Formats: sequence, structure tokens, C-alpha cells
Amino acid sequence: MVKGKITGLSVKDVRFPTSLGQHGSDAMHTDPDYSAAYVVIETDAEDAIKGYGLTFTLGKGTEIVVCAVKALSHLVVGRNLEDIVANFRDFYRQLTSDGQLRWIGPEKGVVHLATAAVLNAVWDLWAKQEQKPLWKLLVYMTPEQLVSCIDFRYITDVLTEAQALEILQNGKQRQEAREEHMVKHGYPAYTTSCAWLGYSDNQLQKLCADALKEGWTRFKVKVGADLQDDIRRCKLIRDMIGHDNELMLDANQRWDVNEAISWVKELAVFKPLWIEEPTSPDDILGHGTISKALAPLGIGVATGEQVSTATHINQVTAADTSKCLDGLSLESERLTAAATE
Repeated sequence: MVKGKITGLSVKDVRFPTSLGQHGSDAMHTDPDYSAAYVVIETDAEDAIKGYGLTFTLGKGTEIVVCAVKALSHLVVGRNLEDIVANFRDFYRQLTSDGQLRWIGPEKGVVHLATAAVLNAVWDLWAKQEQKPLWKLLVYMTPEQLVSCIDFRYITDVLTEAQALEILQNGKQRQEAREEHMVKHGYPAYTTSCAWLGYSDNQLQKLCADALKEGWTRFKVKVGADLQDDIRRCKLIRDMIGHDNELMLDANQRWDVNEAISWVKELAVFKPLWIEEPTSPDDILGHGTISKALAPLGIGVATGEQVSTATHINQVTAADTSKCLDGLSLESERLTAAATE
């Protein structure tokens, strides 16, 4: 039973000097200090359980996110957790639609990051009070409960609440079998940790060899700063992982549209599955142009990491407008197939 009043919300600026070792470096972010705005929510519940949530940043921006979290705290402190859970959609809308803070969003940038940290903490608190890991809280919600947590504003032209409910109801079929399989086998993933852009060849080779020993079969390589260097590094990695394993590329928004097409065509010889974020994350039509140009080479385009709003997602996935999720969809299909074999 979810209970208790939220009595406090604190937020910390937590930073790690990952730039010293070039961990996390890519073509656009050469000195990232992996960091987080870390939120703690307290209640007056007898068990004294706290909710923890964070938003990932790359360093100095954390202090701005922390300020935004503090600006949102008045919408959270003093609320009964039961009331939030009973109408989570309304709670989400209040956080994202504050009349004055919304102006620097909405649902984008700093407001989006601050809201995410707060919501993550609330979800964590909810799951703990239900004595379940968060994934199980979500999985065992009724379709009606899950749909009630979603704000359908701006997306009803593509997905209505009734349609979402029907999808979730149909998805309940064979749920136990799917859960059993997932718990037993997990879900296939790729690694980026051996191919950050700032790593030396020796470091890259060692980490790649270690990953192969650990059983990794899918590797993502950061590209985009220098074409000849990308060709050399991609060859090095492809030679190490062989052609039975998958290779993916990530440019972290570095290129213009035409530049992205010509650059990736030069890397096509290494048979990448897809290129991630080749251009501005807001350029939906540009991603579509890149996708169509690379499709004959069997290279997909993966995006979405910086797509923060439902409206943007609608446009990215719209039929006949952009195929820019082809690569990501293809990889998802392959991973799903592998997981069910």
C-alpha cells in the first residue's frame, strides 16, 4: 500500500572526473565529466523509505539542473504519495507545465532533465513501498493502471488512450513466458566502453580483447572527428572482432546532412549495422535524407537519444516522413530474435 506525505526533497551535484582518462569522449564531447543531479525524496512514512533519482549530465551543466530541481520542489514537497500514485498523469503534467518554468522547456532541456530526476525518485519510492523492483512494478500493473500514468497530450492524433489500452491488453498474452525467458537469459546488448574516441590504440585493443573474453558480440565505435582516423580505428576494431560480430557507429551529432552521408559511405567497407546520431537531433527530415541515402548500403540510422518530447517522437517515427529509426528497429529485431532462439 502506497502511503505517506513527502516531507523533503534534496538534490546534490555529483561529479566524476572521467575526462582525465578520456572515458566517455566522442567527436562532440571531448572532455566529459560524467555526473548527475542526484535527488532524494523523504516521507513521513513509518518505514522511513526514501526515493532516489538522478539525471545524467557531462559536468558543469549539473549545477543548472540542480537549480531547476529546486525550482520544481514546491510542486512535490507536501504532497501525499497516495494522491500522486492515484493520478500520476496529473502529477507529471504539473511538473512539465508550470506556468513560468515551462517557458524554458517545455519537456526539453533543463526542465526535462530536472523533471526526470524528480520522477525517477518518485518511481523508486513507489516501487520500494510496493516491495518490488521497478521493472516488476511496471510489468504487473494492469493495463488500465499503466495507461493512467501517461500524459496523452499532443499525441492523440497518433495514439489515443483507448488504443494504448488495447495494445497493453493484447500484450498481456504470454507475459509469464516472456518474463521467465528474460529473467533467465537477459536481453542482448552492445558495448561502447572499449571504443571511446580519446582512447589510444593500445587501450582500445586491450579493452576490446577483454570485452570479447567477457562474451560481448556487439561493439559501438565513436566516430566523426577525423575521417582517416575513423577508417584506421574501425579497421582495427573490425579486425579484432571479426565479421561474425556486429559493429555500430556513433557520431554524436557531429555532421551536416551531406557530410554524414559521404563520411559514412567511406566507412561502409567495415559493414556497420547503423550510424547513431549523424546530425542534429532536431533535424528529423535530415535524418530521413541520411537514412534513404545509406539504405542501399545496408546501413541503418539510429537516433532518439536526444528526442525528449512525444511530439518529436511522433515526427521521427511518422510513416513516409522519416525512416530514421530503421537501423535501431533492425537491431531491435535482431536482438529480439537472438533472445528467443
